Amino acid sequence: MRFIRLGLVLIAAVLLRAGFEARAETFTTSVAFALLEDYESGAALYEKDADQPMPPGGTAKLMTAEIVFRQLKEGKLHLDDIFDVSEKAWREGGAPARGPAMFLSVHSRVSVDDLLRGLLIQSGNDAAMTLAEGIGGTEENFAQMMNKRAEELGMMHSHFANSRGKADPNQRVTARDMAVLAAHVIRDYPEYYHYFGEKEFTWNKIRQLNRNPLIAMDIGADGLKAGDIADSGLAIVGSAVQDKQRLILIANGFKTAAERADESRKMLNYGFHSFDRRTLFEAGEAVGAASVYGGEKGEVPLVSEKPIILFFPRGESDKLAAKIVYMGPLPAPVAAGMDAGGLKVWRGDMLVIDAPLKTGEQVGLGGLAHRAFDAGIEFAGDAIRQEFAKHFGKK
Repeated sequence: MRFIRLGLVLIAAVLLRAGFEARAETFTTSVAFALLEDYESGAALYEKDADQPMPPGGTAKLMTAEIVFRQLKEGKLHLDDIFDVSEKAWREGGAPARGPAMFLSVHSRVSVDDLLRGLLIQSGNDAAMTLAEGIGGTEENFAQMMNKRAEELGMMHSHFANSRGKADPNQRVTARDMAVLAAHVIRDYPEYYHYFGEKEFTWNKIRQLNRNPLIAMDIGADGLKAGDIADSGLAIVGSAVQDKQRLILIANGFKTAAERADESRKMLNYGFHSFDRRTLFEAGEAVGAASVYGGEKGEVPLVSEKPIILFFPRGESDKLAAKIVYMGPLPAPVAAGMDAGGLKVWRGDMLVIDAPLKTGEQVGLGGLAHRAFDAGIEFAGDAIRQEFAKHFGKK
């Protein structure tokens, strides 16, 4: 049976087949912004203002690293390539600036390999600027590359103004966007991920310890970036593995280094030890169906390419809500495997699953009579939508 929709976006209820409940969120943290998620499934375990804009500080260097990694992977750059250290990079990012620095010498020549260590272990601003200038010509040009890449990765609420995280009113990210970036780096650049976990680095006879406090803890942490943020505290983009489960932690707005270390440990321990895992749908299993306009069949199954997994706090008792969201009806012909919507699951007010769905099979064009009937239905739907908008639309 086909239904007339009152809007372009259909939201259909999904019945979760798992017999469990979840209680109201009781875990709290002192940090202003936070997101804790399971890497494999992308399921959120905890969030706090995860979609609100925040300054990235030094964690912006994670996007700088992504661009370097991508150029290395595509063969446009090599680890033994040499970049010159400009006076600007030395003066604004090096020792004279009194910020985190690799302590590069002005007009020295440094390999990409060493610059990556200076960028990701010591969080050197001079290393970030030298990489940016070497790849983009200027740091401003490189910032444009950062923004283009962020858009390609789906970081739709982030904007970068420089390669090092220097305070700028136009530089902002969200915790959810940074989780997208972290997961992408872990998944797509395994050959370069080791840089994040190296505990120390020596340059110009100066021994520099990894600024990420998680690396020194006994919680399975293996990488990503810490950051200092002018006038707004400290940040962390971290990842850890225990019992074959990887978590990603984004947190921003710590007041002290001790608070960052303590709260980050607490959040990761909460994620590893407080949840049960339930598979809602296997990969390729029909999650729901989307209506098809003008097709030989009136609907097409929607599937996920990977299992849809939910983590729920042990012993909790709040109801779960789930919806399928898609742009519809889908016009025939419909190819198998095309992007068609998503499954969203909430635990209380928190969106814990946002899984993309694809069409599970192809649907060819229907006969002329079927298409004429669908056209009549759609015309009626347009009329109803117009009346709905007239009486209930935004003022």
